Amino acid sequence: MSGCCLKLKEMLSSFSLKEQQIAMFILDFPQEAINMSIEELATACGTSISSVVRLCKSAGYTGYKELCRMLATDLAMNQLETVAYNDVRPGDSVEAIFRSVCMSDMKAIESTMAVLDIGELEKAVDKIAEARRVDFYGVGTSGLVALDARNKFLRINKVSLPTSDPHDQILTATTLKAGDIAVMLSYTGDTRDILEVADIVKQTGATMISVTRYGKNLLSQKSDIQLYASASETLIRSGAMGSRIALMTIVDALYTCVASRDYEKVKKQLDKTRLVTMRKHVNGNRAEL
Repeated sequence: MSGCCLKLKEMLSSFSLKEQQIAMFILDFPQEAINMSIEELATACGTSISSVVRLCKSAGYTGYKELCRMLATDLAMNQLETVAYNDVRPGDSVEAIFRSVCMSDMKAIESTMAVLDIGELEKAVDKIAEARRVDFYGVGTSGLVALDARNKFLRINKVSLPTSDPHDQILTATTLKAGDIAVMLSYTGDTRDILEVADIVKQTGATMISVTRYGKNLLSQKSDIQLYASASETLIRSGAMGSRIALMTIVDALYTCVASRDYEKVKKQLDKTRLVTMRKHVNGNRAEL
């Protein structure tokens, strides 16, 4: 999945005004755009050829030909992201709401697959696998994802000192050192509390991995490794539902990759934590995975 339309949509606010004009035309008329020359597209948008070239570069493409090729892939795979999510309407049936929620969550995972750079994911896995301490930072809903990540990585003996309190996060971040990892979770990438923690992490020499929405944002610009997610929140489904699923998908991928990388080493720890959690079950023969 190329995710060309999705990338243009997610990055729209970070483009210049002329770039936005071109991007909006492509999103509104993708089939027409791929059949236009760069000169024709520039004329149709009331801009210049150089503006089209700058848009392509801003979106991460080598040029107009590559953008058109990726756009054509979107069309061929019927994965156009210009189609809006169907919001739940007041009075909808339970079945309709349940179906909408499931489809939106699945779309968040698909969209994240489209924008995530596997090369950056591999870098993150390499760094986390080598580190002993891996902290996860986030506030609000992202803080809940951070706590879930901490739970997972403790199972494979990765020291983690997460906290949901912004003041405690600042104190915790000051104890990081070179070789440690700080995974910064913030879908918007511009939350004041998390940016303050990021500034402290930069001073410690620890490696910073950001997990944010796709596109330019303050947190990803501060980070050593950038991982991107994508989701859409509609009116009733607001409250960070889709974005939470997208962030947790990346956390799950990081955990599974690291555990797989050093499976022989972590197997003993996994067995130990499984036995411990079994004691929390009444029948004593099941463990949470």
